[in-house]
Amino acid sequence: MNSLELEIRTTTAQRVAVSKDALTIDLTDGRTVSVPLTWYPRLVHGTAKERNKWRLIGDGEGIHWPDLDEDISVESIVLGRRSGESQRSLKEWLEQRAARRRKVLKEHARPRASRHALRQHPARGLSASARR
Repeated sequence: MNSLELEIRTTTAQRVAVSKDALTIDLTDGRTVSVPLTWYPRLVHGTAKERNKWRLIGDGEGIHWPDLDEDISVESIVLGRRSGESQRSLKEWLEQRAARRRKVLKEHARPRASRHALRQHPARGLSASARR
């Protein structure tokens, strides 16, 4: 292993910022590295809220986005490696994501009994003899 490989492997992230166009990482050695967000399709397809919900993993050796099921190593970013995810895998992930969203929207669209309706009919659930 040469000194450059050793330096890259020991470099870790301390801060991460994700904009609509770029992924920017502040490294513990003082450098800041910024790469186009288009290199990481899951980040591009994520909402701002999902992109900003990340955590450092492996003592800063990588970054994890739980809502996007994405992990990116600092080494890959420093070396300029784009996402290695296949188009097939990305397509399947996007389809699963769309299906989950449809399910959530469908659940929120169900009518619910209003509290007002329950107050107007306090005897609901009582037997006929109990209402008399």
